[in-house]
Amino acid sequence: MKAEFDTVAAWTADVVAGLAPAYRIPAGCRGSGSPGALHWLLDHLAPEAEDIFLDCGAGVGGPAAFAARETGVRPLLTDPEPGACRAASVLFGLAALQAGTQLPIATGSIRAGWSLGVLCTVNDQAAYLAEIRRVLGPEARFGMIVYCAMHPGDLRLERPEGNNFLTVEALDELLERASLRVLTSGWTDHFAAFPADWEDVMATVQTELERLHGDDPRWQTAEVQSSRMGSLLAAGEIRGRMLVLRST
Repeated sequence: MKAEFDTVAAWTADVVAGLAPAYRIPAGCRGSGSPGALHWLLDHLAPEAEDIFLDCGAGVGGPAAFAARETGVRPLLTDPEPGACRAASVLFGLAALQAGTQLPIATGSIRAGWSLGVLCTVNDQAAYLAEIRRVLGPEARFGMIVYCAMHPGDLRLERPEGNNFLTVEALDELLERASLRVLTSGWTDHFAAFPADWEDVMATVQTELERLHGDDPRWQTAEVQSSRMGSLLAAGEIRGRMLVLRST
């Protein structure tokens, strides 16, 4: 996971920094929600311009930069990997704090934010949700994309290392214990895939990363992780569940 979320994040920043600014957001959203899914979340979160918008586990910052462009929010990013934090700062000029389950953010200070595809990679999922609940203010809304196992028991295909996929029922129970109420939900596969222009940018970045680092074991490890995730999604063994939450 360090190879995927730290080393490759830093390599990605080096490649994307050479692209025109208009292409950086598509490149920075590789592996995140499609524009349709991100728009759905933003529509339901309804942040106001100039709001501090928290992105937990933000990676290289593409979705946060997308939120800023679409709504005028001021993103505040956290990620446990230093390479991802540096990439978000270099590519998008975003404030990024290196933090995992413990957030260096004042209690009740956040009105809106999200965490996209992160929960399944967290060791202590209950603690992570409790910390999100702590930083949310009154009437705050928080979005999540959580990859859920569609059936209880072991997956038929090999899961990416370090990932723990909850069933929908187990996720709902965990959210209830964290005092987070689901306002609305949906599935990422109900939205169109990335548009063609985004796909072209992401393919360009992928090709350049393979050219520069294809022989590096860390790149190969990250590609195995990504391939396993893609296979599980294609087989329908996991699905991306979109949630809009409010503290209770």
